[in-house]
Amino acid sequence: MSVHIEAKKGDIAETILLPGDPLRAKWIAETYLENPFCFNKVRNMFGYTGTYQGKPVSVMGTGMGVPSISIYAHELITDYNVKNLIRVGSAGSYQEHIKIRDIVLAMAASSNSGLNELRFNGADYAPTANFELFQKAVDAAKSKNIPIKAGNVFTSDEFYADDFESYKKWSKFGVLCVEMESAGLYTIAAKHNVKALSVLTISDSLVTGKRTSAKERETTFNNMIKIALSLA
Repeated sequence: MSVHIEAKKGDIAETILLPGDPLRAKWIAETYLENPFCFNKVRNMFGYTGTYQGKPVSVMGTGMGVPSISIYAHELITDYNVKNLIRVGSAGSYQEHIKIRDIVLAMAASSNSGLNELRFNGADYAPTANFELFQKAVDAAKSKNIPIKAGNVFTSDEFYADDFESYKKWSKFGVLCVEMESAGLYTIAAKHNVKALSVLTISDSLVTGKRTSAKERETTFNNMIKIALSLA
């Protein structure tokens, strides 16, 4: 048992899917895993382990933001020996050609979070995906005929920015979308020499204003789950 996870040793698989929403974790476990059992209810951050195509897989919510996912990633790695951490989350499109429900693989994560600035004494650190997981995800998407986009994403500490138009600066430099966790996940994974990848579904667009409902975000983003489970 760690500070925020009540699982026993051996309850959590080496590969874990990490949605921000704990209810999405519950839905993934009940929809895709065989014989899932709940290993965590602390703070209602539900976590489950089962099997997928005969392989043990876990799934657990992380909450919103870099600090929250950093806590859970740290404990999963150091206390439970997790080796592959795959974020399955929603994101807001920064580009006109990236539409609602498109899948984005985060190759790197720019950020306005101050955590790495503190960690590296004011120097810039560029958090990136693990290449092996990234390549496997690309291959899995091709085999399942799931179109994907890949590139730089923006991890923001703000959900409601004071200047809505500020996203256009990131868009101009090719950033594909905004979310709130990948930079933290990639940094913690790199620190502990394990693998991480964010597989994102576009839930809304800052360009067009279109958006999905909370229920749709919780239960209908199937393609990213299929890609993520292929990495187990």
